[in-house]
Amino acid sequence: MLITRRQFDEELERVRAEVRDPAEGLFGPDSVTWRISRDQLVFLGAGRAALLQLAHPYVAHAIAQHSRTQQDPIGRFNRTFLHVYGMIFGDLDAALGAARRVRGIHDGVHGAIDEQVGRFARGHRYSAHDAGALRWVFATLVETSVMAFEMGFGELSAADKESYYREVRRFARLFGLGDELLPADWAAFTAYCARMLAGDELAVGQPARETAAFLLSVPGAPLAPVMPLYARITAGMLPPRLREEYDLPSSRADELVYQGSLSAVRRGWRHIPVRLRLRPEYVEARRRLAGRPRPDRVGRALQVALLRGVRPRNGK
Repeated sequence: MLITRRQFDEELERVRAEVRDPAEGLFGPDSVTWRISRDQLVFLGAGRAALLQLAHPYVAHAIAQHSRTQQDPIGRFNRTFLHVYGMIFGDLDAALGAARRVRGIHDGVHGAIDEQVGRFARGHRYSAHDAGALRWVFATLVETSVMAFEMGFGELSAADKESYYREVRRFARLFGLGDELLPADWAAFTAYCARMLAGDELAVGQPARETAAFLLSVPGAPLAPVMPLYARITAGMLPPRLREEYDLPSSRADELVYQGSLSAVRRGWRHIPVRLRLRPEYVEARRRLAGRPRPDRVGRALQVALLRGVRPRNGK
């Protein structure tokens, strides 16, 4: 099923009607979504979310055939999170504008799967507007954000998880996913994720493996030295089936490294100065709501420092 333009526009109007304060945007400072998304720790799960998404052949082939990830990793990173965090922390107009830009990009993303992978035959047609693929991408972001957050701050309460899921269903509407296309509550959501991981709609093919290998070995300083450790953490966060399909490290030693890394995060993350842990988009949103809008120069400088030196695959 494809999300039509009419469905997309109707869901955006629903969002506009539901938002109580356009200045706060979709969620606002009292939301569980802001509490989870504001922390840099969530990026610990970025690799997991990306590989879960790539395990859907629609996503893997769309990226392989339409994205410049390997030629321009910094640009791809910035564009993706510009849209996502614009939706989460921006005011209502910024969120809706980001949704329309993403929809416009997706208009041109369609083609054919060029391998036999899982349930999909070679030549099967895909579209970025496919409701099933969009639902899965949404699910990977939600589930992984909770998983990463809990690594540093402990388990969220059942009430917080329910509130978080209720809130982010509004985020899903920015992609045209209405309530009828989403699990009804947190329990139904986790059951959906389990079914997807056990079923044949997810299957790691060659484009997925190639893109994953690149993402987990980004060339260039300063990230390159830590990528082997990050790959082990990402592998440890994945379900065993997909870890095997991606041929990721899974020895006893790798498991010990993963568990040791989790222990270090649990012990140490809370002791990092809060100012260094906050996403710049969150800082800028709080300043906007306080009537003192200005860029978060500290947070933006840290982002640039982390990304500096990351080179495209064919670059120098």
